[in-house]
Amino acid sequence: MPRTTYGAATESAIRKLEQISYNYEQVSEGSRKTPTSPVRHKVFVSYHAADAIEVLDFIESHTDVFIPRAIGIEEDGSDIINSTDVDYIRQTIRAKYLKDSTVTLVAIGKCTWARRFVDWEIYTSLRNPGRNGLLAVQMPSISGSNPPIPGRLALNRPTDKEEGYAQYWEYPTSSASLRAHIEAAFRARSSKSHLVKLGGDLRKANASC
Repeated sequence: MPRTTYGAATESAIRKLEQISYNYEQVSEGSRKTPTSPVRHKVFVSYHAADAIEVLDFIESHTDVFIPRAIGIEEDGSDIINSTDVDYIRQTIRAKYLKDSTVTLVAIGKCTWARRFVDWEIYTSLRNPGRNGLLAVQMPSISGSNPPIPGRLALNRPTDKEEGYAQYWEYPTSSASLRAHIEAAFRARSSKSHLVKLGGDLRKANASC
């Protein structure tokens, strides 16, 4: 099924994100950018394609911090779009999109919460085998605001009363802070696995936003 199309600048950013993902395809988890630089984790970036320009800038600014993978279901026009088999959806997303990533970073824009494919990618990230760490980062366009976030992400955020598996952060002010957030999400795969909440059924359709 063909995916939604966007304006020329956004479409160009989507193509560049795809190329970045291909360029880093063979870079292994834990690889350093230079022999003396810190270890980098392989991060799957889940995002609303409408935010591709911001996501591209975010990734290009931080390739010294993480190894990016940014081809998701919406961008690829996957054949799982019409499937109702949850196990098939999960297995396909893991094998085709998340692959060998160890952390999933949800890029939060104004309407990210409304996209069904973001929900599917978060669900797969939370499932074993191969569970990913999970964090979310606000994109600059929503700085200072408090937009809704994907329900499955919200379910796993810490509250005043209990811990949570996921983290939620404003746009990073430094590479060091982003690296620390990703490392914490990576470690949570074992230290906080008991806090994972899978939630209910997969979102069946996009919500209006």
